[in-house]
Amino acid sequence: MKLSIPYLNKYFPLELPEENLLTVAEPNDFRASGGPAEILMEALARPYGSTDGPFSTAKERNGQSLTEFLRGGRRVLVIINDATRPTPTEAILGALIPVLENVGSKAENLTLLVATGAHRMPSEAEYHQILGAFYDKFRLCVVPHDARKDEDMVDLGHTRNGTPILLNKRLFDADRIIATGSVEPHYFGGFTGGRKAFLPGIAAFRTIEANHKQALSASSRSLVLEGNPVHEDMMDALPLITAPIFSFMTVLNKKQQVAAAAAGDLLASFYAAVEIARKIFCVSIPTKADIVVSVAKFPMDIDLYQSQKAIDNGALALKDGGTLILVSSCRDGIGDEAYARLLAQASSPTDALERIQAGYKLGYHKAAKMAAVSCRATVKAVTELSAERLKTMFIEKVPSPQEALEGALKTARDQGILHPKVLILPDGCVTVPEPA
Repeated sequence: MKLSIPYLNKYFPLELPEENLLTVAEPNDFRASGGPAEILMEALARPYGSTDGPFSTAKERNGQSLTEFLRGGRRVLVIINDATRPTPTEAILGALIPVLENVGSKAENLTLLVATGAHRMPSEAEYHQILGAFYDKFRLCVVPHDARKDEDMVDLGHTRNGTPILLNKRLFDADRIIATGSVEPHYFGGFTGGRKAFLPGIAAFRTIEANHKQALSASSRSLVLEGNPVHEDMMDALPLITAPIFSFMTVLNKKQQVAAAAAGDLLASFYAAVEIARKIFCVSIPTKADIVVSVAKFPMDIDLYQSQKAIDNGALALKDGGTLILVSSCRDGIGDEAYARLLAQASSPTDALERIQAGYKLGYHKAAKMAAVSCRATVKAVTELSAERLKTMFIEKVPSPQEALEGALKTARDQGILHPKVLILPDGCVTVPEPA
């Protein structure tokens, strides 16, 4: 079996005997209703109305149109994702702009707020990546959220879990809010998109820190919404936003092209997109594997903080004692440093978990997820990060997927496994393998 593994601007060849291949688990094919522009326009033409309950999916697409929604609103705020997400913001803007112009919205009354969460602000090159052909038109309208600027936040109280709710004050300067994004499985929030645009997207640092601490709960995991305290925090923030919200969510296919879109009521469009995301990204596999090769595709290969999602999803398909091979350039380095420092201070993965329980800081949830995998498996990485830095995080650097795989096969055979089974995840950050 011969495969090509994407890495930066090249491909690594990977070859293994057919008898060792369990499966290549990619997002499922999904038959789109047309091209990206058609899908987006259809979603705007048939918006969802409100849901009946917190986990229901609206069937009737007879909600308020975007034109009706914008009528009477002078100051419009559009929330967009940063460069760590594959959200097709350029295409979304292409669908929104004609409507905005038709209702007389002027550029000086339009703000595009980048939902960075606790991430760094986008570089100029990343603004080009986000806005695409609309860079010149909207660059001066774009404002990056800065979670550490307390003076930019409004205090709205606390969630049911005790998380303080502080959100960007621009929410309360706007007459109308359009939330954009993409919906896919998230390893502790259940799913991305929808309510996540607000918390953590444009929340204060201490809000994000308290929310992400909830990721240590066993209920905070991929695909889970009901009973997930991370999701509950996000939901509790929504009723406190005073301006009307119109949502425009996309779901991408395995080629990161628009497969579906849902617009209208924030929750109804989110739950509708979730149902489609489940069909695309939840992949059945026959059994767990001895070796998993999990690839973090662009743009999730930006750093180890984002690429860890490929480790977490890969671990779902890995037997205890197996080997997980991460393929990610981590072209921007480690990402948030807190989780890396915690791991470096620990003598073992178990020690790291004990330290996290003793005192939480933002990023430690990432360390906890990584340490939990290292407690039961060997983790190797094909990456630009140094071997020394990786070692402090209980990861072994390897030159190529092929060398990593051959070493893992030998280790398995030395353990008495005659025919080790290998699972390949070409898009490990969003593919959720579900063993039979």
